[in-house]
Amino acid sequence: MWWFQQGLSFLPVALVVWSAASFVFSYITAIVLHHVDPLVPYISDTGTIPPERCLFGIMLNVSTFLGIATMYVRYKQVSALSPEKPRILRLNKLGLTLGWMSCFGLCIIANFQKCILYYIHVLGACLTFGVGSIYMLVQTILSYLMQPELHSKDIFWARLAVFLWSCSSILSMFVSSVVLYSGLYGQNLVQKLHWDSQERGYIPHIISTVSEWSLAFSFLSFFLTYIRDFQKISLRAMVSLQGQTLHESPGSFTAEEQALLIAGSI
Repeated sequence: MWWFQQGLSFLPVALVVWSAASFVFSYITAIVLHHVDPLVPYISDTGTIPPERCLFGIMLNVSTFLGIATMYVRYKQVSALSPEKPRILRLNKLGLTLGWMSCFGLCIIANFQKCILYYIHVLGACLTFGVGSIYMLVQTILSYLMQPELHSKDIFWARLAVFLWSCSSILSMFVSSVVLYSGLYGQNLVQKLHWDSQERGYIPHIISTVSEWSLAFSFLSFFLTYIRDFQKISLRAMVSLQGQTLHESPGSFTAEEQALLIAGSI
């Protein structure tokens, strides 16, 4: 059995590989069609003009569902490992809520392009990266609270390092974007897809775009830390029969309730 076939480790693997591919394929398509500059464009700029916009949108929508599934499995795993620790359970529920909010933001980014509905796109980015970074913090704290009995110290330090990486990328991107869009370097920069290295504002633009790519891959790196944990978990679905046919009401089923355990991981 391959390492990514153990337990549910295929979920974070699929999330990371698919999301990275969505960025790379959209970037390559936009470069080949000369829609953006080859040197570090914004990720959103590579998904602005068709056909890469269609590819970018549908692939990120799939990433959204993979993210929801991955975060849910992580939530169930922590709940099962610490059933009698109220503080961990509260943090775990908070983490799931924040994670799903971040996934919703990713869905907004995928379907509302920057050059068309800028403020909605920015809202999606704030949910994805802002709320998502808090999700990473909560999971890092959970890793700290669960060590050394349930978590190794190496996992905690790895998640802490990735979280700090994401924070530095957010700070760098925020500062450079504020400087860039302050009005000192012209108007309508949101619609600008091509930059000349001699233009005013080029340096803040490059810092902002590099920070955005760094931030995106810091998030993907965080989910890589789930692989070892997910190798040790599987989920099973319990089907409870409330009737002998599909057209009976539940109350008309007088026989004892039948429960079937569906084998296999989901």
